[in-house]
This record gives sequence, structure tokens and C-alpha cells, in this order.
Amino acid sequence: MTLTELRYIIALQETGHFGKAAERCFVSQPTLSVAVKKLEEELAVSLFERSRGQVTCTPIGEQIIEQSRYVLEQSERIRELAAQGRDPLGSPMALGAIHTVGPYLYPRAIPRIRELAPQMPLYVEENMTAILRGRLRSGKLDAIVIALPFNEPEVVTQTLYDEPFVVLLPGDHPLAAKSHIKHSDLYQQNVLLLGEGHCFRDQVLAACPGLQQHLARSDRLLQSVVEGSSLETLKHMVASKLGISILPLSAAQVGPYGDGMLCTRPFAGTPPTREIALAWRASFPRHQAIDVISQAIKTAHSDYPTT
Repeated sequence: MTLTELRYIIALQETGHFGKAAERCFVSQPTLSVAVKKLEEELAVSLFERSRGQVTCTPIGEQIIEQSRYVLEQSERIRELAAQGRDPLGSPMALGAIHTVGPYLYPRAIPRIRELAPQMPLYVEENMTAILRGRLRSGKLDAIVIALPFNEPEVVTQTLYDEPFVVLLPGDHPLAAKSHIKHSDLYQQNVLLLGEGHCFRDQVLAACPGLQQHLARSDRLLQSVVEGSSLETLKHMVASKLGISILPLSAAQVGPYGDGMLCTRPFAGTPPTREIALAWRASFPRHQAIDVISQAIKTAHSDYPTT
């Protein structure tokens, strides 16, 4: 059995005609016919039913051809791995990031990736942690930027940076008069958070004791407005004076809103933080590409304002 024979039976199944299949495979019809017959004899099953002017797959032939497609896909993967080994910074890199990191990190990190690896095609996406996890495991993404903790078998993580949380306020809010915000200051406010399923929501609730109970007592109608929203939506809502919010520092820049419309305040004492990390499959062979992504992100993060 050869990969060439597998290509022949796939072409024959798709065209339903020996002559058309031979044309597609750039061989003569007798060559293709002999190869298909040889494969059937080797497997001791009939893959096709032959009638005048028509060729159709047998039930077992359908199954074998479906498996053949998978085998050919995997054989191409072997070629890709070999190419990556020859030039780890010349093959495409697929990078994912959670929604609360991607929009703020990508504009700073991508130019640095380009500087470090100008020949490496880059694909980027944003998604929720659970979806990124699956896409990493399936090989659709090569590396992902997530918040720790992140536990997945056969996946390596590397901490990139720690990021503090800050409180976002309307510029004329009473709490804006304070230089630092205590956790207890939040409990009398309408605190706007991301909806269920967002890891940043869970991180905020874990970092701010008592906030969960406060939200349970607050107006659920208003809270439902922000279910499934983005950090940018939260910023717009704070600008509209619908409440206050807690954001990672990278997302809390208020310049586009104009002077005095929004402001940020740090937490008193040790601020709550999140740990951002890069994750990739332990079997991923392009260690130089991972190093480039890691270095670029760390450099990009170092450019963020610290307050």
C-alpha cells in the first residue's frame, strides 16, 4: 500500500470515473486502474463497484477512503514538521489569546514579533480559555496566551508577566477623590463585571473578598446587561455612569474618552493581580518560534504604563 494508491482511490471516489481520476492524478488510465486493482487485491476487498460508464464505492470502500484522507493529511503534517525543523522561523505560527488580553497585547506584540522573525507568517485569534484549550490540543493553534492557573496534560506553560487590577471610575465619581481604593469601598457601588464563563470575572471575584456576596444582593437586572460583554463594553458603561468596574491595567487606558471622563485608581495595599502565561504543546518542535513569541510579549508588556 502506498500514498500514491491512496490518492488514486480518493480521486476515483470523487470523480466516479477512471479516466477523469487518471487526469486529475496526471497518470494514464491503465496505470490508475492497475494500481486500484492491486490495492484491492492486497486488502482482499472490493473498494468499488464497476458498471458501464459508472464507478461507485462499496460500503467498505467508503470507510477505507475516509481513512485514506486522514492518512494523507497526516503525511502532509510530517512534511510540515520537517519544514519547520529546517526553518522554525519561516513557517506559519498560529497564536491565540483570551479576550481580556488579545486586544491590548496584540497591537504592541505583533510588531515586535515581526522584528524578531520577519519571515514567519502569523495568524492570531481571540477566544475564551475553554475554546483556546481545545484548539491548542487539536493543533489548530500553536501557542496561546492565557491566565494562570491553566492545567492541561502534555501542555507546557511559561509565565510572561503579572498584571495588577485597577478600579475604573467616572471622572466625577466620589471614589475618584481617593488615591487608593479599598475592597470595602466597592461594596456600596454598582460593580460591573464580565458575564459568566469569562475567566477574568472569576479572577476578580477570587481577588476581592466579599464582592460575590455584594453582587448577589445588587440589582440583577443591571448586572444582566453586561453578561457576555467585553472589557471595552464595561468601559463604555462606566463612561455612561452606569457603575464602576475592575479591569486589568493593560485594558484600563482612558485617553480615548477625553480628559476627565474616566479615571483609574489602584487598590490599597497589595493589589490583586493575574498571572499571564504562554502555553504550548510539549511536543511542539519549534522552540525558537516559542522563544520569539515569549520575548516579544514580555517586551510589549514592559511598554505598558505602570499606573
